[in-house]
Amino acid sequence: MSAQIAKAPSRREHYLNADYGVRSWLLTQDHKRIAILYLISVSFFFLVGGLMAVLIRLELATPVGDLVQPDTYNRLFTMHGILMVFFFLIPSVPAVLGNFLIPLMIGAKDLAFPKINLASWYIYTIGGLFTLWAIIQGGVDTGWTFYTPFSTTYSNTYVVAVGLGIFINGFSSILTGVNFIVTIHRMRAPGLTWFRLPLFIWAHYATSLIFILGTPVLAITILLLAAERMFHIGIFDPALGGDPVLFQHLFWFYSHPAVYIMILPTMGVISELITAFSRKRIFGYKVIAFASVAIAVLGFLVWGHHMFVSSQSPYAGMIFSVLSMLVAVPSAVKVFNWTATLYEGSVSWDTPMLYALGFIGLFTIGGLTGVMLATLGIDIHVHDTYFVVAHFHYIMVGGAIMGFLGGLHFWWPKITGRLYPAFWSKFSAIVIFVGFNLTFFPQFLLGYLGMPRRYYQYPDDFQVLNVMSSAGATILGIGYLIPVIYLIWSMRYGKRATDNPWGAVGLEWETTSPPPTFNFAEPPVVDHEAYEYTKRAAAQGARNV
Repeated sequence: MSAQIAKAPSRREHYLNADYGVRSWLLTQDHKRIAILYLISVSFFFLVGGLMAVLIRLELATPVGDLVQPDTYNRLFTMHGILMVFFFLIPSVPAVLGNFLIPLMIGAKDLAFPKINLASWYIYTIGGLFTLWAIIQGGVDTGWTFYTPFSTTYSNTYVVAVGLGIFINGFSSILTGVNFIVTIHRMRAPGLTWFRLPLFIWAHYATSLIFILGTPVLAITILLLAAERMFHIGIFDPALGGDPVLFQHLFWFYSHPAVYIMILPTMGVISELITAFSRKRIFGYKVIAFASVAIAVLGFLVWGHHMFVSSQSPYAGMIFSVLSMLVAVPSAVKVFNWTATLYEGSVSWDTPMLYALGFIGLFTIGGLTGVMLATLGIDIHVHDTYFVVAHFHYIMVGGAIMGFLGGLHFWWPKITGRLYPAFWSKFSAIVIFVGFNLTFFPQFLLGYLGMPRRYYQYPDDFQVLNVMSSAGATILGIGYLIPVIYLIWSMRYGKRATDNPWGAVGLEWETTSPPPTFNFAEPPVVDHEAYEYTKRAAAQGARNV
């Protein structure tokens, strides 16, 4: 008698196992795989920039410059800022989470232009590698702001090469912005009207507008800088008949909206986390949606607050001061609405929620100190001190990175189909919060007491606060390292996730984990409002993280 052998069921095909070949990944047009490519790339640049931050804090642990030479220190803080701003903070949430989630959240099979999406990653990679080549050759020492005429005339470092790397990278941002806008306009599922869209989508739509309108200004500014440096054309250098303040106007016209490129997508993440883990429809949905657009628009009107001590007219200074306080209003509206959502909600303390609450606390401190810096009298006193450094990092590190990690932990089961260890994820969130405050809060005091930024030596009186900051940076670095370990571990050994482990609402949770190559087995139809956390929705899925 012949034995009948049962055929083992084949594994369900999804975007991760559709084709394992390296070539298939490098030529993929799947938005989800491109998001993974971006995740690997931005994590690499974060690592390199973080190592430079480690050297900076080690140098500042003692008053005497005894670790690196002054020129090396100038290169360290410059390249740290360039890598973190242009190659991590700006692309991290849009290029990783936005790329992965926007089609899923609107019920589309992919982004509108898959080939352009892949091209944007290649452009980003080429720009980043070009910048790394310049670092290996000697780097640049101008500060990440490239202020002229130092950058055009006096610096003997690789200014043009680094500028070219940033210039190339800018095209990646523009293409991503165009792709997102067209996708959101043209590819929404039936029934998904504008005011049924997740707030994550509204935030990325507003960010994409800044990508398209602001990035060309930076590109032109870098080209002018390179032209003056290479051909001695009088644009910014007074010795050649130029105006250095013109450079600041052009640079900050882009670079202040760039702050909102970094923080707006993160605000979209926080809106998703707060409502998901409060089990409530978010308070003031339309107000938050319009606040995202208002931030994008007003962000282009406040660049002059970076120039209060740069021979700018005092009348212009007063106008920019008022506008800078005005742009804080829509940000404050978001914080108040998140807080109102938490009120009487069924709040759960899962890891993403810890990051969301940490974001609110740190971003609030950063925002309030931003209003202080918008006040002319205070700004003149603390300009170019560590007070500004602390404020910037409370927004960018305390805000953008906390939100990025919160979103990554929230959607990690959807991205990988695996769960991560609950204890270690919560532990790392707490360590990051504590380490961050120990690192940067002393810098507010240092700045108020008058310690200038970008100095590698300082009076002995400032050592205690600097040692606290360096100790906090050590704790913060450990906090960032822990998620790297357990997230990589979870990809192989983590428990398999259900399709909706959080019991959340949204189209991305109505497909499998991980999603199939084209996202949905059947095209979804939306017949309900955003964030309808009914009892049925709240009970959906096993909350087993």
